[in-house]
Amino acid sequence: MARTLSLPSKPKQSASKKAVRPVVTKKVTKAPAKASKPVKREVVKKAPVKKAAPKKAVTPRKTAPISKAPAKAAKAVAKPASPASKASTDWSKDPFNAKLKPAEKVSFLREMLRIRRFEQQALKHYNNGAMGGFLHLYIGQESVAVGTASLMNGQDEIITAYRDHGHALAVGMGMNECMAELFGKGTGCSKGKGGSMHFFAPDKHYWGGHGIVGGQAPLGMGLAFALKYKGIKGCAIAFLGDGAVNQGVFSECLNMAALFELPIVFVIENNGYSMGTSLERSSAIRHSLASRAEGFDVDWSLCGGFDLYELRANLGAVMEKARTKFRPHVLEVSTYRYYGHSVADANAKKYRSPEEIERYKTEFDPITLWEKQLLKEKVITEDGIEKINSEAKAEAATAAEFAIASPWPSEESIFEDIYHEVDHQTEAGQTGRHFFSE
Repeated sequence: MARTLSLPSKPKQSASKKAVRPVVTKKVTKAPAKASKPVKREVVKKAPVKKAAPKKAVTPRKTAPISKAPAKAAKAVAKPASPASKASTDWSKDPFNAKLKPAEKVSFLREMLRIRRFEQQALKHYNNGAMGGFLHLYIGQESVAVGTASLMNGQDEIITAYRDHGHALAVGMGMNECMAELFGKGTGCSKGKGGSMHFFAPDKHYWGGHGIVGGQAPLGMGLAFALKYKGIKGCAIAFLGDGAVNQGVFSECLNMAALFELPIVFVIENNGYSMGTSLERSSAIRHSLASRAEGFDVDWSLCGGFDLYELRANLGAVMEKARTKFRPHVLEVSTYRYYGHSVADANAKKYRSPEEIERYKTEFDPITLWEKQLLKEKVITEDGIEKINSEAKAEAATAAEFAIASPWPSEESIFEDIYHEVDHQTEAGQTGRHFFSE
């Protein structure tokens, strides 16, 4: 199987070398001209003309950033809504949506409401000082996690960053274990040792949230490599934010994913602001962030994340392609978070206007849009929606009570879950020195 993985890279390497050689030769021919400065007549006559153009092209960049950046940022913020407003496409008729049963559609609404009520309950207790650490809320982006989980085939693997609560609940983790983890209790999904950023459930094909920006990308690629190596018909979905795209490790992952033809889909949840800086002020953009994949021979596309039908149609297609054709893909999903980067983000309402936030809440809220869609299709009634909403609120409140009543981790547990060998008493775990206190 290792040969199968390495073979595809050979033709691509040869092709890339041919593509690079012309660039190298151009640089070589120019270098002697610059190096041979004694011939001043030829260099001086031609150099000013060539250098003048770059100077004119550079000056707008120097004059624009401070004075025009706010205006550009405002336009960039409005862009995420455009994919969702394509009235010409009826995504409900897409093959990935056309066969959905009414019960399945209602279940999507239930899961989105569960995520939102969970997050609101967590915010309440965090503000009351009952939780420590960070709290990255997923409110406003629920459709992305739910839509992705609905497309998983039982052999797909998923990994994400630190805004991980929504993904965890969407794949089937319980509110009790997740809420207890936020409180740092021993009954938490990571035994109270991970907190908000580190929910894990490998048994549900969920490889957790990761606090290092972009750190989940190579791990996701490892999951994809394992799937291909073992001949499993699944794909890996690695989520990352628009800010993480600027991390060098992401470019390395694109290169390796293309070389080894890995079944992975990188999903950029583009909420427009990274940790607090607008997209156009933090990233060099041509068509989109996803278009950077072109430089590595990786397919890419865009889609809106507000309409669940649209998300499922686009993501379903690229996930299936990854499973069957072993083609990596970068899908940029436009979305929006209502709160700051984390609850500790004191400038959440300074780098974007209250009017902008309210506009997304009223016009592009994924839950509201889905409720309207289901009412239009007569799949559910207003009373049905209210019942689901009430159940989600009650479940979240019960989870908080469970977490508060749960015990703290024991002092002895600080030495657990560090070394696999020690926890499982393997031969290596019973020899040598593992802890400095020993």
